[in-house]
Order: sequence, then C-alpha cells, then structure tokens
Amino acid sequence: MVTVTANEIKAAVQAQRDWVSGLFDKLRADGLDEPGVSRDPYGAGEQRAHASVTAIARGLGLEISGDAAANLYMTLPGTDRSLPRVIVGSHLDSVPHGGNFDGAAGVVAGLAAIAALRQCSIVPARDLTVMGIRAEESIWFQVSYIGSRGALGILPDGALDVRRIDTGRTLAEHIGECGGDPAALAAGQRHLDPAGIAAYLELHIEQAPSLVEAGKPVGICTGIPGNFRYPNARIAGANDHVGLPRRFRRDAAVAGAEFSMALDLLWAEYDERGIPMACTIGRFYTDPAQHGLTIVPGTFHFSLDVRAYEEAILSELDRRVDAIVAGIEQRRGVQFHLGTKARASVGPADPAIKAQLERSVAALGIPALELGSPASHDGAAFAACGVPIGMIFVKNTNGSHNPFEAMTINDFLDGTSVLSFWLSEHLKS
Repeated sequence: MVTVTANEIKAAVQAQRDWVSGLFDKLRADGLDEPGVSRDPYGAGEQRAHASVTAIARGLGLEISGDAAANLYMTLPGTDRSLPRVIVGSHLDSVPHGGNFDGAAGVVAGLAAIAALRQCSIVPARDLTVMGIRAEESIWFQVSYIGSRGALGILPDGALDVRRIDTGRTLAEHIGECGGDPAALAAGQRHLDPAGIAAYLELHIEQAPSLVEAGKPVGICTGIPGNFRYPNARIAGANDHVGLPRRFRRDAAVAGAEFSMALDLLWAEYDERGIPMACTIGRFYTDPAQHGLTIVPGTFHFSLDVRAYEEAILSELDRRVDAIVAGIEQRRGVQFHLGTKARASVGPADPAIKAQLERSVAALGIPALELGSPASHDGAAFAACGVPIGMIFVKNTNGSHNPFEAMTINDFLDGTSVLSFWLSEHLKS
C-alpha cells in the first residue's frame, strides 16, 4: 500500500471541494421542505437522498448493495477481501424541518475520503464500505437506530409494528415499500456480522456549541450516551371546577410541572458532581379535547428522554426518576402512566481509535477538542455488538435539528481530512 504524508492527504481532500458542495446542495433539494429539509425515513425524502449518493458512488466505481432494512452499502474493494472491513457511515434522514448536514455529512465524508484515497493512489488491503444508514432519527417511528440495528440483527421486539407519526402506517409497511424485507428482519436475520467489521467510524456535525465556544473546527468523540425513553407518557388526575380548593385538587398539569422542575434539579445535581447527563421533556401538554380556561386539568401528556455516558449512571437515573414519580403521585393524588420504555446502550469510543484520531489531527495540524457526544448516533448500535467505534465531530453553529445548521465547507474538509488520514494509516492490513 502506498504511503502518503498528512499534507498530501489534506490536499487530496481539499481537491474534492466542488463536487462535495454540489452533493450537499443536491441533498438539500432532495428534502427541501421550508423551513429546512424533511428527508423522511422510509419515505420520499430519504429515498431521493439514497439515490443521490448512489449516483456519486457509481461514479467513483464503488460496489453498490443493500440489505433487509434497505440500508445502502458503497464499497471500495480491498486486496484481501477476507479481512474484516472498515465501515464509515451515517444516516441520510432528517427530523421534520431539520437541517441539511445532520447525518448526511457523515455519508458525504466517507465518499470524499474514498475519492481522496484514490487520488493518492491508495489501494486498501481490506474492504472500505460507506454505509448510508436508514431511519436514525427516532422522532418518526419512536424507535432508535432502526437501520443500524436492523443490519446487525438486533431490532427491538415489536419495532416493525410501530407506526410513523405522520402516516400512521407501520415500519414494516414502509420498509417493504423501500425495497427492504421486513420478514427477514422479523426473523432476526443480520446482514452485518460484528466479527467481520474491523471498525466503524462516523463523521457528524456537533450538536452542541462546544467547538464554537472553543474556536476549533474538529472534535474527537469520547463516547455516545445511552438513554431510556418514555415516548408516550401521561399523568391521570381529575377534571374539576376552576374554583375547587387546592386540597381537593388532583391537577395533572401541576403534577407535570413539578415533574419537569424535579428533573431540572436532578440535572443540576449531576452537573455539580461533574457527571455528564441530560434529560429532555420533548412533548408537554394538556389534552386539547378536554382542557379549558375554567377546568382543572385531569390529564397531562409528555415524553421523556434521559441520557448518560455510563450504564451505572443510567441505571441510577432510572431509579431516581421512579422515585420522583412516586413522590409526586403521593403528594398530588395523581397517577403516572409512563407507557412503553425504550432503551439504548451507551456507546463508548474505542480507546485505540480515539488515540489514533488524536494523532491524526496532530499530524494534520488541525486544532481539535476532545468531547463526549451530546446526541445518540448509530455508532452506539455497533458498539453494543462489540465493534470498535470512533467519531469525528465538525463545528456547527446554531445546533442541529433545526433549519439553521451552519457547518462550513472548510470545517467539513478538515474533519474529512482527519478521517482520510486515519483510513490511510489503518487500511494497510
């Protein structure tokens, strides 16, 4: 395998600027839904995005294949195809009215890295696959990591029966329409054997302002948080007259407010202890069919996501949330019906890959910051199956899951240079 310098890799990545910018423009058009983009999973927006990157991959001469979950595999063959492959991947779907770069940047980076390696006459010893992963954004089906879990044969029980929030149709129906095989997924068949994967790497925009604050273009991930979630929780109290004295009330809305504030105090406690975690109430509302100016609310609906970077901390938080619920039920005379609980495991970054990425940024002279991912990513599904993972974050002003994501092409090319240099060093054998 040809040996190249860090500067040669960086120059080769910079040479991909024009078509990379054009592909980002095409992906924006694929999901344009003002404001922002809506590349709906197992729907028209995601389908168009998969077609766009497939066209680029064919132009690069890559092998194209799929699986039962309709994931996309774009492979540069290695000289020894019996060796475990390296996968570079991310997702191409978005949240409704989201930004253009969340997820898609990782797929584009993988293709740009292959183009740069080819420009440097590098032929890998093992297969290098860029994976366009389906349905990472759990907002649509309320299930995490659908595409990656499907590929690995670990899709949760019942997942194929869940319904998309906008169409009301099942995941199985959507997968079938997009060329997948829901029956194979239901049988637990896996396309990817973890033993056949040497590493999984993902480039992703940062979803918190740490890199912006530090003025650095690139971050090296220390780990992906695990979580537990209640997608459809409610509090049951009693509808009553607005004049009812406080001691008689079973006010579900006040119970919801107390729950929200208790979670915020819990988070503040962990912050003071220096333990990173986060809790989010994404939906928070009284029943519109029953609420009114002169009615004590008898029903309150909410969703909850709690995440942390250590399984022990996540279990501790689970117990703490249960205790908060029990206390409010006793004080307020209400009942919490939390519904189905979803879980995702913590995804620690592989220490060796993390150290190698740190050496890569040093060799390239690119300023970087070590940080934990604030968000969940498909890498956690690979890590849960024992695959070594690494992540590269790219500075992104204005956060994500909104139309105003503001990753610059220069920062993206810096992140892609780090990925490409790592690949040049670790595809030799």
